[in-house]
Amino acid sequence: MVEITGIIEEVVFRNEDNGFTVIEVRDESSRALVTAVGSLPYANAGEKVHIVGEWTMHPDYGQQLKIHAMKSVVPSTLDGMEKYLASGLIKGVGPSTAKKLIERFGMDVLNVIEFSPERLTEVEGIGPARAEMIAASYAEHREIREVMMFLQSYGITTTYAIKIYKMYGNDAIGIIKENPYRLADEVTGIGFKTADRIAQNMGVAFDSPYRIAAGIKYVLSQAAADGHTYLPRDILVEQASLLLGVDKSLVENAIISLAVQQSVFIENIEGQTAVYLAPFYYAEVGVCRRLVELSMVDVNPGAFDIEEMLRKFQKEEGILLALKQREAVIEALSNGVTVITGGPGTGKTTIINCIIKLMEQQGMTVVLAAPTGRAAKRMTETTGREARTIHRLLEYSYSDEGPYFQKDEDDPILADAVIIDEVSMVDVLLMNHLLKAIVPGTRLILVGDVDQLPSVGPGNVLKDIISSGIIKVVRLTEIFRQAQESMIVLNAHRINQGHMPYLNVKGGDFFFSRRETPQQILNTVLELICRRLPAFADYNPLRDIQVLVPMRKGAIGVNNLNNELQRVLNPPSAEKQEKLFRNILFREGDKVMQIKNNYRTPWKRKVHGMVVEEGEGVFNGDIGYIAAIDHEEQSMTVIFDDDKEVVYDFSQLDELELAYAISIHKSQGSEFPVVIIPLAWGPPMLMTRNLLYTAVTRAREMVIIVGRERAIEAMVRNDYVEKRYSGLTHHFRKLFAVSNF
Repeated sequence: MVEITGIIEEVVFRNEDNGFTVIEVRDESSRALVTAVGSLPYANAGEKVHIVGEWTMHPDYGQQLKIHAMKSVVPSTLDGMEKYLASGLIKGVGPSTAKKLIERFGMDVLNVIEFSPERLTEVEGIGPARAEMIAASYAEHREIREVMMFLQSYGITTTYAIKIYKMYGNDAIGIIKENPYRLADEVTGIGFKTADRIAQNMGVAFDSPYRIAAGIKYVLSQAAADGHTYLPRDILVEQASLLLGVDKSLVENAIISLAVQQSVFIENIEGQTAVYLAPFYYAEVGVCRRLVELSMVDVNPGAFDIEEMLRKFQKEEGILLALKQREAVIEALSNGVTVITGGPGTGKTTIINCIIKLMEQQGMTVVLAAPTGRAAKRMTETTGREARTIHRLLEYSYSDEGPYFQKDEDDPILADAVIIDEVSMVDVLLMNHLLKAIVPGTRLILVGDVDQLPSVGPGNVLKDIISSGIIKVVRLTEIFRQAQESMIVLNAHRINQGHMPYLNVKGGDFFFSRRETPQQILNTVLELICRRLPAFADYNPLRDIQVLVPMRKGAIGVNNLNNELQRVLNPPSAEKQEKLFRNILFREGDKVMQIKNNYRTPWKRKVHGMVVEEGEGVFNGDIGYIAAIDHEEQSMTVIFDDDKEVVYDFSQLDELELAYAISIHKSQGSEFPVVIIPLAWGPPMLMTRNLLYTAVTRAREMVIIVGRERAIEAMVRNDYVEKRYSGLTHHFRKLFAVSNF
């Protein structure tokens, strides 16, 4: 074994995923420059270290010191101490702050940081909050190395190791040794396979009941990620047995044990034995029961003359409602629960505005909400009244016990009516939480397009409610005259009915640019965004134009399109900070999207620099722009479309991706002035009619499809809809069969 002590002069390379790092260290005894390699996620230039390792010979890079152990050594000179502090090791301390700290405290600076952090405010530019951050970062840095080395010895990537440490702190090693499968349940991003690898390395038996139970729950969780609320028992047993490498009988026995513990529930649905994870079972039963309870209450429509109110409304607005529109308004005022569904141009916005106005004329309070920030913002614009996200409406919060909604049965929403738009996006868990906060007697109006893609989360809520036949539904089919003038609206309905859209109609808003190869399609998309559309109607390439893509991979997939669009729309600049995270280069000014729900992330809204609102929670599909990247603070600030300002720690950047191009699935609930859809070949299970329909209906002013006409034809013909295992309709029927409703 070789031991050296020296200063890290340069971090030559670091893999952000697994922490593998190449450093150059100046040996203090020989003054030689040594190349050392190992898993060193927290090594920084300027840091003094003591290394234990062995010499190896790399075929390309020559002699290297392979590190077995490394610890930080406190520098012994003022110059070394300044470099140590300026290395980026401590959040909140960069080169200029390091110089000031040394000038004020000299070699005693680390003692001040550790034991008297309040004294840091003696340095110009450091307030109490920053002093606290510096002290916490230094303490975390010292504590985290042992935990990180332990975690990475089991193949856990740097990003996840940091998350585990932040979840459990110094207790991480003890907790994982006691039960590694806790990671899969409690740490976002850690799945069963990683936890299982750790468990196997620790000697947990292959047929351990804990392992089999964790594997079953993992398979059901993966099914939920694909939209299913349950799995048929035979499919679950097959998949779990294959995953775990154990006999099916062991899986069968474990399912029974989990059912006894009520960790899973077993139901007979359409002749199949269905197995639910407990949260999804409770959610389906809860949604069913609460919707029925709300729908059975007499909301006393006789208290006012709806026909006379409608007559006055039409006269005042100078409009004539169609029969279905009138029916929708009357049902909404007359029933506890009403579903209004229809495609673009069928008058849903007019109906919502009419319902609001008539209710307010009767002194009723009306609350508006939608699943996403973008959908809520659009609802606000079309109604002239505040609409909130469902999470904000339910006053989402977080405690030490986990996320929760403050609005529930004990503290319900105070309103006479609640109108929810874009209900096709609402999954069964969120719908259950919403219904908990609505008391019988409050009118609930659910508005959405059942032909769009189902929710990203589990369940088929809108479709199942409609198909149950129990809740009052009004289907809008008539396209109104103004909407008929839009080729977007007309073609959306043609696509939905299985007909080819009309392409390049003179004076229209729906265009097709025929290109054959992926490279030709890519070049045309770039030209449209950078030159032709801004010249045509002064469209802002970043704010007004959105590229929607069926697939992630390939020349015209989401990943490559984002790289190419970033290159032309937000090129490198000396004035723009950057941060490379995994394979994504983030740059100030970039358009980004949140790709997973994070209920704990704090946000602020500011007006003229003043904070006017604070909250928690950023959600899958939220789009924003990078306002700042701060390497000293190790943070990135994003301003989202609903004006939420969120500061991300660098360890959270796996929650973001570039959003110049996004998948069509991720576009649900959003609306953009211009939508560009690149289309070439794709797998039939993906290139479907409702995918194209959803993409087209995201555009407000213009749709441009770039690619192959036969790709459009194939998608229009392909009415394949992937089956979702969802039992909401079953529970509706079961409830009516056994109750007095």
